[in-house]
Amino acid sequence: MNRTLPGDDLSVGTANVVALLVGFVTIPVLFRLLGPSGFGDYAFLLSVFAIYMIFVSSWITDGVRTFLAEDRPTSDREPYVIGFYLRLAVLSALTGAFVLFLGSRNGFVATLFGEEYTTYFYGLALLVISVQFQSYSRKTLLGLGLERHSDALSVLNNVVFVVAAVPLVYLGFGVSGALAGYALSSIVCGIVGLALIHGRVSLSSVFRIPPREFPRKKMLTSASTSVALLFLLASLYHIDIVMLQQFRESSAVGNYRAALFLAEFLWFVPIALQTAYVVPTSDLWSRNRLDEITALASKTTRYTLLLTAAVAVVIAALADVAVPIYFGPDATPAIGPALLLLPGALGFALARPVLAISRGEGTLRYPVLATAGAAGINVALNYLLIPRYGMHGAAFATTIGYGSMFVFHWLSAQQIGFDPLADARLVRVAATTAFAAVPTFALATVVTNPWLALLLVPPFGLLVHLVFAVLTGAIEPAEPFGVLAELPSPAGSQAELIRERLEGVNGDLTVVGWFQSMLFLAGVTLLLSGVLLATFGPDTGVPIFG
Repeated sequence: MNRTLPGDDLSVGTANVVALLVGFVTIPVLFRLLGPSGFGDYAFLLSVFAIYMIFVSSWITDGVRTFLAEDRPTSDREPYVIGFYLRLAVLSALTGAFVLFLGSRNGFVATLFGEEYTTYFYGLALLVISVQFQSYSRKTLLGLGLERHSDALSVLNNVVFVVAAVPLVYLGFGVSGALAGYALSSIVCGIVGLALIHGRVSLSSVFRIPPREFPRKKMLTSASTSVALLFLLASLYHIDIVMLQQFRESSAVGNYRAALFLAEFLWFVPIALQTAYVVPTSDLWSRNRLDEITALASKTTRYTLLLTAAVAVVIAALADVAVPIYFGPDATPAIGPALLLLPGALGFALARPVLAISRGEGTLRYPVLATAGAAGINVALNYLLIPRYGMHGAAFATTIGYGSMFVFHWLSAQQIGFDPLADARLVRVAATTAFAAVPTFALATVVTNPWLALLLVPPFGLLVHLVFAVLTGAIEPAEPFGVLAELPSPAGSQAELIRERLEGVNGDLTVVGWFQSMLFLAGVTLLLSGVLLATFGPDTGVPIFG
């Protein structure tokens, strides 16, 4: 149920989508079974664990992936690289587990977090070892060019977690049962992953001594900048939960984590778009095609902003009815923080593709500085606001920290050599969102049956947003069909025919034409909202909506 681990956060592919879908099903189940307090304890433990594993694991997994990818043309060094990092993984995992065990044994954990967490930290010590081998296996497979196997492992990890953790929690094992499910899924994936690696390179290489010219020192230190970036990202994801636990009861942490998950629905859009638009930039960077990178980045930014804003409007309109249905009535306190988190989640959604494109350039100096700026703001505001305002203060601090990510990474991108706002059409996208929000909220208001609202409002809101985006010039009429054209035939071929016919229509509105479109759109918005409120408003009592 935890947020995507920082090391995996910037990768693209089906694995991340599957993780989101599994979380969509699993998290409300765990929330209901554990209750807000138990769910809060579990969220806190995983946040501490995620930050801790940056130092235990990330420098190893990032290194093995990087050096295997570099050495792929000369595979004679593969056994030495795999063996070298596997020895380090074993040593680091045992050391990390021992530190947690010792901290639990000597009372340090009890002093820092509370006596009730001591037993859980013993469990985390065992979890360090299982997760280490799962992470090592996945990143080694990526380095070997076996992305399909790595993604399959990630999917397997999520499925085994659900199959193991949910029954254990249901049978009354509580947070310990959820952690046991996490450990079991990691063990299974670690074993399968190591077996897949052994099929390519014998694991007996762990006992082979590399030649004298083997770059041991470089392999130990090369990932330092990347680890710094991952740590800063981890602090953005998890420091709010860790700090909130220090000042508020566990139930507040549980409700806040539920609010975060609701806001993180917005990240589905950039993950999907990264697959289509960000991956090709690797080749463009190698050829120094900065103009093409700027065009691709700005298009990705525009599409991400349009689609994510549409999802944010729908979530905001339905929050009052969706949260109690999805998480249960105990999660009602999560509604306020969720609404506060949506703007920041939107900003972070915009930053994700920009950061991924920036990483493709290879120099991490500016991305690290940009992320450090956002992380610093996030920590400072959480420290100032959580003691006084609790989870609402955490939500406000986090939304500012998340939102600043895009600002800082936009500045970073300009230093690197591309501009993600070159064709973002921010004013037109903002106008689209503002106009589309009115009828979307109007429909959510008049549909008083919560289940019917969940059925009607999302497609209505997204459709209105798409139509208004064309009317404002935020997108050309041909662009949606260009995306649909990537689908298999016959749908893809038909969409391509429509795209060709619409190519160039409404491509460049004049100022006068755009102003007229805005007036027309305002009239349509008011008319549509008025019709909804007048026909189906509370005073009319239309049965189908009640």
